Amino acid sequence: MAFVNLKNKEVQAKIIYYGPGRGGKTTNLEQIFSKFRQRIKSDMVSIKTHGDRTLFFDFLPFDIGKIMGYDVRIQLYTVPGQIKYNATRRLVLKGVDGVVFVADSQLDQRKKNLLSLKNLQENLAAYKKSIFKVPLVLQYNKRDLEKEGVQIMSMEQMEKDLNSQLKVPYFGASAVSGENVIPTLKKIISLTMTSLQSTLK
Repeated sequence: MAFVNLKNKEVQAKIIYYGPGRGGKTTNLEQIFSKFRQRIKSDMVSIKTHGDRTLFFDFLPFDIGKIMGYDVRIQLYTVPGQIKYNATRRLVLKGVDGVVFVADSQLDQRKKNLLSLKNLQENLAAYKKSIFKVPLVLQYNKRDLEKEGVQIMSMEQMEKDLNSQLKVPYFGASAVSGENVIPTLKKIISLTMTSLQSTLK
């Protein structure tokens, strides 16, 4: 549940970028950070966990209006992708308001995407949250690799694998080039705002 600061009349929402290791979560955050540097009130903090890291920063997003007269501050986090850091991932998910699941389009990452999505579902359930109820956007990253001759899955295949039951908004993207990084972010912010509005009423 979002943190409401009555003194500053501000709602703090927590959005987490989740997904398999090396799928592009960090690159998404780095793109957002460089694009909106002037709106970001903090440095990007990187917490090292042996061989992987968690990143976060908070920012005042584009003109999205207020919720019940409160300003909105968004905190963006990534989680470590590797399975062995599950305790860290679960900890970062505490109090989450919205999730971007960054899937890797490479054919040889198919199993990792599926395992990571299942892991997200289990970790949300630990906080009594349903993956079907939490604001969620899927990002099918690394679409640009096809031009380099890397075998990638079709969007249809990824939809079938990851979104046939969830039926949430999705984007084909390239975090490296920035393609669809901001539309993904805007979509999850708008879903999260709608969800918060109904909870805060």
